[in-house]
Amino acid sequence: MRVLGIDCGTEYTGYGVVELEDSGRLVCLISGAIKLSAREPLPRRLSRISQRLAEIIREHQPDNVAIEDVFYALNVKSALKLGQVRGVAMLAAATAGLEVAEYSPLSIKSAVVGYGRAEKNQVQHMVRQLLELEEIPEPADAADALAIAICHLHTSATLERQRAAT
Repeated sequence: MRVLGIDCGTEYTGYGVVELEDSGRLVCLISGAIKLSAREPLPRRLSRISQRLAEIIREHQPDNVAIEDVFYALNVKSALKLGQVRGVAMLAAATAGLEVAEYSPLSIKSAVVGYGRAEKNQVQHMVRQLLELEEIPEPADAADALAIAICHLHTSATLERQRAAT
């Protein structure tokens, strides 16, 4: 199974494609972030996100897309902008005919680190270790996107084992 993880953000939108091989090994195919300028009008930024995600989907052919679920933001305006970025990410996936799974930050940290209140650097180190990478992916948004993809792969594998057992 191949999953595109997306860490939605208004400055950087992280992405990462992870594949679960038949052997159970996790492999990172690509990771990075779409850097956005606050000086650009929001519609243009959203268009850039949409176009880049569509390119990644075409190039890497994921089976699913996973994104972080909505969390509570201190600033309402920031929350609304983040919601628009999430909508664009969902639309890019849906346009390609892909299902979108959403995971809470607690679920993502639990799946990757084993502890839902793990610190950001703990998640980054586990992502590096699980994917057998030389270095922690940069920027941090890319590592977060990979963590989201890993969470989906672990969750899907667990659900598949449960279905097989019943």
